[in-house]
Amino acid sequence: MSHRIFIAINFPEDTKRKLVEIQQKWAKLPVHWTKKASLHFTLVFLGYMDDGGIWEVCKITKKVASLHQPFFINFKKVLLGPPNRPPRMIWVEGEKSAELAKLKQDLENFLSSGKSIDYQPESRAFSPHLTLARIRTSEWRSLQSPPKIEENVSLSFAVNSIEVMESRLLRDGAEYTVLESAELG
Repeated sequence: MSHRIFIAINFPEDTKRKLVEIQQKWAKLPVHWTKKASLHFTLVFLGYMDDGGIWEVCKITKKVASLHQPFFINFKKVLLGPPNRPPRMIWVEGEKSAELAKLKQDLENFLSSGKSIDYQPESRAFSPHLTLARIRTSEWRSLQSPPKIEENVSLSFAVNSIEVMESRLLRDGAEYTVLESAELG
């Protein structure tokens, strides 16, 4: 059986609550809001894998996590994304972080050398962000004057673990399950 797998950082409940408060400011916009339970930060998307591949991903994730100490993620701005293109999302932009970039790079390096994993690191530059909503394009275009969303925020939380997650695509959105949690340090 094949499973849709990714590695993520899950947020503490108080951070999720603050993100939902940000969403409520623009509640009437023609967008599909990310559910509170689904708010997370994806580090590496692996795609569909069998049980053997998942076992190896869990093993690699634990190894990489043990090489890194806990650190903080800071989110600084809510805006439309992606930059320099017609908007497709509302997201929260994260501050660039050497610890976060190194964690992602180590995961990609270890995963790309895995025996039973077919993984190629992303070629686009890493831009830490969290998707708050996906824009309903046709409805967005029909707005008389689409809003300019750009607001400074100050959200910070400690990253103490990373998780191997499974995503099941359902009619009303994705459902996520933690398959393995790996403590940092």
